Amino acid sequence: MESKNEIVLINISGEDKPGVTSSLTAILARYGAFILDIGQADIHNNLSLGILYKTESEKSGEIMKELLLKSYELGIGIKFTPISYERYERWVNMQGKNRNIITLLGRKLTAQQIAEVTSLIAEQGLNIDMIQRLTGRIPLEEDARSPKSCVELSVRGNPHNREEMQRRFMELSNELQFDISFQQDDMYRRNRRLICFDMDSTLIETEVIDELADRAGVGEKVRAITEAAMRGEIDFNESFKQRVRLLKGLDESVMKEIADNLPITEGLDRLVNVLKRVGIKIAVLSGGFTYFGNYLKQKYNFDYVYANELEIVDGKLTGNYVGEIVDGKRKAELLRLIAQVEKVDIAQTIAVGDGANDLPMIGIAGLGIAFHAKPKVKETAKQSLSTIGLDGILYFLGFKDSYLDV
Repeated sequence: MESKNEIVLINISGEDKPGVTSSLTAILARYGAFILDIGQADIHNNLSLGILYKTESEKSGEIMKELLLKSYELGIGIKFTPISYERYERWVNMQGKNRNIITLLGRKLTAQQIAEVTSLIAEQGLNIDMIQRLTGRIPLEEDARSPKSCVELSVRGNPHNREEMQRRFMELSNELQFDISFQQDDMYRRNRRLICFDMDSTLIETEVIDELADRAGVGEKVRAITEAAMRGEIDFNESFKQRVRLLKGLDESVMKEIADNLPITEGLDRLVNVLKRVGIKIAVLSGGFTYFGNYLKQKYNFDYVYANELEIVDGKLTGNYVGEIVDGKRKAELLRLIAQVEKVDIAQTIAVGDGANDLPMIGIAGLGIAFHAKPKVKETAKQSLSTIGLDGILYFLGFKDSYLDV
């Protein structure tokens, strides 16, 4: 006669120490138990371990007795929960549902931020499978280092209304001052191959055309046009032509002076170092100027730079440009083109920018990120990064500090 089987969930808690998992699983092994699931977390040196196993009914009592004695010997708590076959089958059937990754990121994370996000997750009918911290341990002294705090939630199921959920996430991000990313956990998420950046106010903390305008004595006029264009109030191409005309007569040597003093955005060095190590191609697609894009390309070994070429005659800017304007439409075209050249699926691409002219490439990329963006851009983008530097992108990709800083 075939033996009847039982399914049992054991939950172990207590001080973490070497040998706990091996001691308990060794007992299960001696009785020929089959482990259906296992998971472990360590919070402040306190262990939380769960093991779901199947065994023959006649062996169940002996297994529990030995596990209980071993847990007493190890000084840990243990709890046994019988699981019905029906409940187990329901759990197995959940595996076919979509999995999403929700990333919370900021200088620090508060209980209110996590409470609001998890409440919305529950309202949308999703279940949290796992929570993990991606950043290193947080020092009590806030000025001990530039703080970052990131928590990643793995959730299962299909939201009742994905667009509404995305919109509410962005609202919470603005209201409570943290960043959030909501991505489908598919084969592309951790296999990104190409990242395309805007340059001005993204890779560098300035708008170069404003710097040039200050040297030309037309700073206020150009800055007003720039701001209107970035807000989407003026057509980018027309605003570009207006601003370049105002630079007429500026000496070419000014560009080198500005390039040598470009304010690099926080986190860029760390981000590029990691992206290069994992083989992700890096492109600059800028409505700014090739002179400065090429300067950054040489400094950081970027793979591609596409920007606008200023016309220079006898060492002076003429107020004209050479070639096609790199506007929002062109940025999206270039992203697609580079992806084709690199044989990369569009779902494996990332686009990062701050202005209205970045929206087309942000919209078509597999992961589009509004970085310290203007309100219109932030409202439209699905992912926003506003509270920390560019290296925050690494957490959206699922990287952990424990294997980044090596």
